[in-house]
Amino acid sequence: MAKNINKITYSREDQVFNIVVNVIIAVLLILIAYPLIFVISSSFSSKEAVTNGLVILWPVQPSLEGYEAVFKKADVFIGYRNTILYTVIGTFINIVLTMIAAYPLSRRDLPGGKFITLLFTFTMIFNGGMIPTYMLVKSLGLMNTPLVMVSMGAISAYNLIIARTFIQSNIPLELLEAARIDGCSDFRYFGQIVLPLSKAVIAVLTLYYAVTHWNAYFNAFLYLSNRNYWPLQLYLREILLENQIDASQIVDPELQEAKLGLANLLKYSLIVVSTIPVMVLYPFIQKHFVTGVMVGSVKG
Repeated sequence: MAKNINKITYSREDQVFNIVVNVIIAVLLILIAYPLIFVISSSFSSKEAVTNGLVILWPVQPSLEGYEAVFKKADVFIGYRNTILYTVIGTFINIVLTMIAAYPLSRRDLPGGKFITLLFTFTMIFNGGMIPTYMLVKSLGLMNTPLVMVSMGAISAYNLIIARTFIQSNIPLELLEAARIDGCSDFRYFGQIVLPLSKAVIAVLTLYYAVTHWNAYFNAFLYLSNRNYWPLQLYLREILLENQIDASQIVDPELQEAKLGLANLLKYSLIVVSTIPVMVLYPFIQKHFVTGVMVGSVKG
């Protein structure tokens, strides 16, 4: 009897709806997952299989030639070291400054709060441009220093708005009033109440900022000439350019085919090498991702 009570019955329309939704989700999953699987499979295949288009789903003629070509350069490990440092230090600076700015902007009693928010929003549409920014970096003495990689873009206006809205929507004003009655200062309230209750949005912002730092390429290309400070992306770019060929410069057709095959194989190997660390990081904060984005993106 209890089994009949707990059993859920679906109407014909509900069953059709569930089938359609499941089919759509399965198709989307295939469309999203297949390119990732293809790239990984190609990176573990031989250059002949990649050049001839034989890789469809699984590795063909399994080989580590692409990874050997990448990691035979010791500079790649220097790039990994620099990128990890830039990502960790830069993300820490981003989170600290973003949360420090988001909390006062979330307060309704902040004088000129709307105007300050407007100034931050203005920077999402207009900026100084490449040449004025270059001149500013040079005048500040940041050229060719690691500091330029962690200081530029220290606060993202988009992420700031997400954090501000999250605090407004999830931390009731009554907590602040109760804390003030107990003699709690604003600094203590921010550190002991606001931050612990903002773990979800902090996790999301950490992912956003970390991915941005990990993929940082253009600023390093403009402002860093010392190879010891190069991030991983510049070294990977150099490896790819070294293996590009000019058909008119190579007479031997076999050598030309081998060079072309290695260049094609390196594209996939470099993608895997540069994205694996981020893919490893994502599962640890995935549980906070949806909550932080959905709540923090609602207009307050």
